Amino acid sequence: QLVDDMLETMYDADGVGLATTQVDVHERLIVMDTSDARDDPRVLINPELVAASEEMTFTDEGCLSVPATYDKVQRHAVVTVRSLDRHGQPQEFEAQGLLAVCVQHEMDHLMGKVFVEYLSQLKRDRIKTKMLKKTRDDARD
Repeated sequence: QLVDDMLETMYDADGVGLATTQVDVHERLIVMDTSDARDDPRVLINPELVAASEEMTFTDEGCLSVPATYDKVQRHAVVTVRSLDRHGQPQEFEAQGLLAVCVQHEMDHLMGKVFVEYLSQLKRDRIKTKMLKKTRDDARD
């Protein structure tokens, strides 16, 4: 049920990935769907990176936990991931492009890290100010 609920939340928010820590569940579980048609959900239980390329890439990232905030983050261009699937069966796959970025981004969430932590202090301060202003504005409405 947790997987289905997380997938529904992710799709409703127009996200490509969601980690349990984002929904206050303390398990190591990620759901993702980076397909163009949004019809290829992936479930990663207890994921681990078993290999990462030396080649790095800079891509724009956003996050459901930090709404309306996007910036370039450096990630490994290719990663190999090992986990269990939604049925508890072992799986291992190589990811590149958006899938590689998504895997690394969501695994960061499982370790308590948000993508803005990769940004400069100045950018983090600006994001924090923007979020505080939005919170104050929403409280007034």
